[in-house]
Amino acid sequence: MAARPEAVGAAAALALMLALAAGRAHAGQACREEALSVDEARRAMALAERSFAALEASGASVALLARAGQDLSAYGLVYSHMGIAVRDHRAGRWTVVHALNDCGTASSDLYEDGVGNFFLTDLFRYRAQVAIPGPALQARLAAAMAGTLPRRLHEPRYNMLSYVYGTRYQNSNQWVLEVLAGAEVPAGPAVTRAAAQSWLRGHGYRPPTVHVPAAVRLGARMFRANVAFDDHPFDRRMAGSIDTVSTDAVLAWLRQRDPDARVLLIE
Repeated sequence: MAARPEAVGAAAALALMLALAAGRAHAGQACREEALSVDEARRAMALAERSFAALEASGASVALLARAGQDLSAYGLVYSHMGIAVRDHRAGRWTVVHALNDCGTASSDLYEDGVGNFFLTDLFRYRAQVAIPGPALQARLAAAMAGTLPRRLHEPRYNMLSYVYGTRYQNSNQWVLEVLAGAEVPAGPAVTRAAAQSWLRGHGYRPPTVHVPAAVRLGARMFRANVAFDDHPFDRRMAGSIDTVSTDAVLAWLRQRDPDARVLLIE
């Protein structure tokens, strides 16, 4: 796992954490050539501070944290990327573990980021969402995050529109969903991606469908290394029906599965 050292502590440590994050390059975006402007960095850090404060006030040990890095309004979506925030992580207070696509390539890695660095990127909207599972699921998820499950369920072959029930590729939000499922599977250390997906199927998970016309699919496949459709069932693919995982899908599943879950909007 690609670790990035962060400051440890509460309110006083936050300022230092944000300062450390501000000087580092951030993976997972299309890697625009120009650096963030002063105003962009300031607004990102302000959002990070509000999110950190909300996490602290929640009393949670683990939470899901979503950001709006792209304009997905055409698909009825606000948030594009999600990570799992762990309060007492070895890398620092409220470390966000997330899968990131490496600059538009066909690969990804797992990163451990402070809240500041999680938001220090090319944001489309300066708002965030914090999802806090109920106590029982929190305990299972926190235990899973302390072990090897996050790495074992990560697939480095990245596909922005990966098939929800396929193991050839994985997108960032699919990793979060599979870790949530993996934390529930009784097999524990033996959990694989296939087992996590089987558990989701068996417990009534229904993925949302994104409709992608043939011309758009062809253009995306030809000109973007991080988009593929060959893992989707042939008939669904030919109909332009792409069953993938979004942040909204993860949150909808969390609410369906866990009636004690809370969702906070950070603006």
